[in-house]
Amino acid sequence: MAVGLQSAGIQSVPRAPGAVPLLGHVLKLWRDPFGFLVSLRRHGDLVRVNLGTMPMYVATSPDVIHEVLVAQSRDFEKGRFFDRLRPLAGNGLANSDGEIHRKHSRLMRPMFSKDRIAGYSAVMTRNAQTIADSWKPGQQIDLEQDMATYTVETLAANMFSSDIGLPAVEAVRRNLPVLLKNLLIRTASPQFLDRLPIPANRDFDAAAAELREVIDQVVATARQRGDTGRDDLLSLLLAAQDEESGEGLSDLEVRDQLSTVLFAGSETTAAALTWVFHELATRPDIEEQIVAEISKVVGDRPVTITDVPQLQTIRRVLDEAMRLHGVTLLMRRTTASVELAGVTLPAGTEVAFSLYALHRDPDRFENPDTFDPDRWLPERQQAAGIGRKEFIPFGSGSHKCIADAFVWAEATIAIATLLAKWQLVPLPGHTPKQVVSAVPRPDRVPMTVTPRRT
Repeated sequence: MAVGLQSAGIQSVPRAPGAVPLLGHVLKLWRDPFGFLVSLRRHGDLVRVNLGTMPMYVATSPDVIHEVLVAQSRDFEKGRFFDRLRPLAGNGLANSDGEIHRKHSRLMRPMFSKDRIAGYSAVMTRNAQTIADSWKPGQQIDLEQDMATYTVETLAANMFSSDIGLPAVEAVRRNLPVLLKNLLIRTASPQFLDRLPIPANRDFDAAAAELREVIDQVVATARQRGDTGRDDLLSLLLAAQDEESGEGLSDLEVRDQLSTVLFAGSETTAAALTWVFHELATRPDIEEQIVAEISKVVGDRPVTITDVPQLQTIRRVLDEAMRLHGVTLLMRRTTASVELAGVTLPAGTEVAFSLYALHRDPDRFENPDTFDPDRWLPERQQAAGIGRKEFIPFGSGSHKCIADAFVWAEATIAIATLLAKWQLVPLPGHTPKQVVSAVPRPDRVPMTVTPRRT
């Protein structure tokens, strides 16, 4: 419990304006989720939003979000958002709580250690170079599609080192965009709509079912063949044993972990990379800094994992892209009486927060809607008071994403490899818009590739 706060009744929490009978704030969330979520901070540190007739309490300040994720995390479980994710990810690391989460975290964390990521990085470099070599001078590309191909194939190669994983890769390409598109809609909808045979429900259920079935087949085949001696993630999961219990993972648990990694690791990185190149096209001065840094650190050789920490300008650009386009909405559910922002919430209360909104708070980020990578220079970051509570692109606390170092390496290697060879110029006549999804992605980013002048 927070100490020193005067508890108040739950009825004292301000309610966001614009609710309508039966649907509550659902229409606002459907029509403009980004604008609506950003607007909530004007009403307080904790604001009531109605999903149909169900109340959801949205934490809008870094301190209250920190209470949920870290200080009082033991009194929370995964909420409605993750309930909706369960048809895809089951009880994988993103969805599990309590002892199951602790066990799976112990098993999974070594698979994303510094040494493992160094091993995975060879695939990152090879795949980025393949894309760079495939482009031709003057070619018009669909940047988002190319970045999705890079991230899915990089993940897949590190997850499935043999050809038995190919069906899973194809299933991910077909189904993941459908799942991400509809997950947020299902989360923000009244529960009675789940049973209606509307396209969003049919598409989500069919995509989740196909992806589960294909990964189940891959896991069963690998188990039957005894594929536990490879260095890919599937083999590591099949061979893993918990040090405390001595138990391994069942086929179902292996499938849930693989699904979670695919869900969390492909679309997020692809969206971040696409936004990076889009934003850099508006800031040629920053792009020139990056190209000079690549030339100094890497030279003419392929980019490697040892280069990643030295490419600091790329890190600032990635931080800024992830700040501007953070996760739209996440939720937790109280398992006990919890005090937040001076209000006591009973067990079973849905509490939400938006990284997208948190990272656009004008009280903490000057010109929050502006792409400004230099805000991450140490002296500026310190002067602005931006710390571990204010910027949490991968979450915080015990449920923080364990693959963040993998993502940084994968994205940095791709940016350095592509920018060393090509300049990406936006096609006139289209300004990318954010698509409503679990992770905001651009609708379309058409580019022309031009050889880099040396």
